[in-house]
Amino acid sequence: MSNLSTTSEEILASAQKLIVAGGYNGFSYADIAAVVGIRKASIHHHFPSKVDLVRTLVLRYRESAEASMTELEGNVPEPLELIQIYAGHWARCIEDASFPFCVCALLASELPALPEEVAVEVRAFFRSLSAWLASVMERGQQQGSLNISGAPRVEAEAFMATIHGAMLSARAYGTPDVFATILGPTLQRLKPA
Repeated sequence: MSNLSTTSEEILASAQKLIVAGGYNGFSYADIAAVVGIRKASIHHHFPSKVDLVRTLVLRYRESAEASMTELEGNVPEPLELIQIYAGHWARCIEDASFPFCVCALLASELPALPEEVAVEVRAFFRSLSAWLASVMERGQQQGSLNISGAPRVEAEAFMATIHGAMLSARAYGTPDVFATILGPTLQRLKPA
């Protein structure tokens, strides 16, 4: 049973890297088989179709993000610090190329062409992230620890769009420095006067 679980995890990890590199249609089971070192039929044993594979990947990605947000909330009570840690996570991922792009942000750019089962999970990720950011923004507004000018939900959406847009720009320009350059003014604006 442990081997099946390990193989399944390797398949998911490979799929995530391939999606980040080339999108939903940029990989096949043959690509994963070559990376993981198994036959395509073995992948079908774990994930009968590409839709099943990517839907599972996005669901787990969201669950992992939610668990990380919950853990972070338990360790860091300050809203500004939460926002900075979240931004810093992506800055490090882009800089060291460990996860140079959010898999859900990339898939969102392909939403019109994605199978509905995958699109539903991508939307759920964005709703979850937005709700968390809105709660942080609202708490920061109430405590006076964040300088926000609009409704917390709107500020959360703007911040999320800035993060993902900065990822896209860093990718387009081929340099991680662009991420910090774009995000810097937003983080500065959120600091209380």
